Amino acid sequence: MKRIVVAMTGASGAIYGIRLLERLRELPVETHLIVSRWARVTIEQETELTYRQVKELADVVHGESDQAASISSGSFLTHGMVIVPCSVKTLSAIATGFAHNLVCRAADVTLKERRPLVLAARETPLSTIHLRNMLTLAEAGATIMPPMPAFYPRPREVDELVDHTVLRMLDQFGFDLEPESGLRWDGMPGREEI
Repeated sequence: MKRIVVAMTGASGAIYGIRLLERLRELPVETHLIVSRWARVTIEQETELTYRQVKELADVVHGESDQAASISSGSFLTHGMVIVPCSVKTLSAIATGFAHNLVCRAADVTLKERRPLVLAARETPLSTIHLRNMLTLAEAGATIMPPMPAFYPRPREVDELVDHTVLRMLDQFGFDLEPESGLRWDGMPGREEI
């Protein structure tokens, strides 16, 4: 069974992390969840769920300050980590190796062990500092994946935008998911050359 670490930080976009956890429950995956203190606030501000309800979506829940957690060691095998949403504060800490909490330590371990690390950075506009930190992390092997909506599936509601982004995140870990129709680009058959 695969193990995936999911972290949620205080940036806007808690629904992405929640939907990712929901989709992972459909797969043979053991999820290890870390929710930062400010992510708890954001969850309850932006969604109808409580922190307790979000915790129930994961197999294992770790405290943000628990540096002795299993996922703080490279000898604990995982198939990678996704931080969604990922605040630029967290992104900055990871880029500089400042593993002051379990989110950043688990990300540091993921990078040093050369496992997939997906960062769903949530900020706009981006400053030069943000971009440099993103470049540093991309060069270290992380995938920088801001939740950008795709409009080719012609979404009718926010859930469809979220589902498309979550599907693309799960692609980074090699899951072969068949989404609801229309979420993957299938070209434009029959279209004449422009």
